[in-house]
Amino acid sequence: MSEPVPAQPGYPLLLGLAGRRAVVVGGGPVALRRVRGLLDAHADVLVVAPDVIGDLRTLAESGTLRWEQRGFAPADLEGAWLVQTATGDPAVDAAVAAEAEARHLWCVRADDASASSAWTPAVARRDDVVVAVFGGRDPRRARALRDGVALGLDTGSLPLRRRRAPTDGVGSVALVGGGPGDPGLITTRGRRLLAEADVVVTDRLAPVALLDELDDDVLVIDVGKQPGNHPVPQRDIEKLLVTHALAGKRVVRLKGGDPFVFGRGPEEVAACAAASVPCEVVPGVTSAIAGPAAAGIPVTTRGVARSFTVSTGHELLDEGAVAGLAALLGSGGTLVMLMGVTYVGKAAEALVAAGADPGLGVAVVESAYSPAQRVTRTTLRDVGSVVLERGVRPPAVVVVGAVVGAG
Repeated sequence: MSEPVPAQPGYPLLLGLAGRRAVVVGGGPVALRRVRGLLDAHADVLVVAPDVIGDLRTLAESGTLRWEQRGFAPADLEGAWLVQTATGDPAVDAAVAAEAEARHLWCVRADDASASSAWTPAVARRDDVVVAVFGGRDPRRARALRDGVALGLDTGSLPLRRRRAPTDGVGSVALVGGGPGDPGLITTRGRRLLAEADVVVTDRLAPVALLDELDDDVLVIDVGKQPGNHPVPQRDIEKLLVTHALAGKRVVRLKGGDPFVFGRGPEEVAACAAASVPCEVVPGVTSAIAGPAAAGIPVTTRGVARSFTVSTGHELLDEGAVAGLAALLGSGGTLVMLMGVTYVGKAAEALVAAGADPGLGVAVVESAYSPAQRVTRTTLRDVGSVVLERGVRPPAVVVVGAVVGAG
């Protein structure tokens, strides 16, 4: 039995097509895929076809590309840097490829890879990382491999850290919401940025288990705050972020929950802006929703609660605020208190005094999504004494409303 003929060897190359002419001959779904890739590369795209599908027509009408509504002519390749042909007619595709060959242009044939002078890989793009996979002329194999690599990029399991300093000497800051503490509840974007970080400034309630996966030379700075104990002042935290970024480092500010839900994220963004440091905010799953969910309590549910309000515990001691929150509970809404364990007894008394039903259900969820999770269910009338009896400790989320009985 003869040995199989090996595929023609190729030379992998990433083309800079920004502003350069790329010609696509054909107007069907395959041509559309080729066009989208070329537009992502900011190429100057010319489509030649007697007719095109709707998405291509829309792109042409918007001026995103130019469409010549006719058959292919050799002159269409004037000024081109790359040609892709996907007409579905082998004779036309062969004619396009022959003309491209005569002009020393690379041509990708959708109908016959063996007759092409260039091939399109399966591509995964994550920020400035581009992974191109050729599967030995087996597109499904290439896509499966591409998807596997993309998953590794998304989950941060591949070595994403840059090894060269930025050319302008300035790094960046990302405020990453880590969710309620379980490492599996951080977003894929947050996980990827963490894998790229040179410096991590972390909070006490962040998913710190993820830090064990970082390279040994990643600088980790713990600025965690305890109730009544803030060892690193907020202005010093902001200075840390800016100083390391200006030194060319990629800095991740890893927070619990969401950076903008009762956090100091807005101040940290402002500090970066004042120092001209690029700053990105990655939302996180806030404990205001995750805490109740961990106990099986929906903050809204059909026929029970159509809205919910999130408040800090100490705000409930404000006379002006408590009246509105009591009215919210009276109309069937849900109240979620963060940082409220210390104040929950007095807050409950204030709500009842303002007209809230003392028999409303209350759930206190401690250390949601952790092995130490504990749920205490009681009523607005009794929550103050029950919390003391059970020795409830932060971090904890307090949920008040009819939804407590609906979980």
